[in-house]
Amino acid sequence: MPIVSKLKVVMADRDVSVNELSEKVGRSAVNLSHLRCNRSKSIRFSLLEELCRELRCQPGDLLVYEPAPREEQD
Repeated sequence: MPIVSKLKVVMADRDVSVNELSEKVGRSAVNLSHLRCNRSKSIRFSLLEELCRELRCQPGDLLVYEPAPREEQD
């Protein structure tokens, strides 16, 4: 998947656990763990906004585009 979550990195930089962040944003720790480990298929803007507010960051700090390498063409 070309969109990659950097939530794990941002949380580590701010020394915040999944359980702490879960309480602050009012979402389950399981849902945040899925996002943190790149197992989510989507994210709501409302959650992205809450994460940015609590982690004091920008959406681009949490999500990056990493295109898959192209196969060489003959």
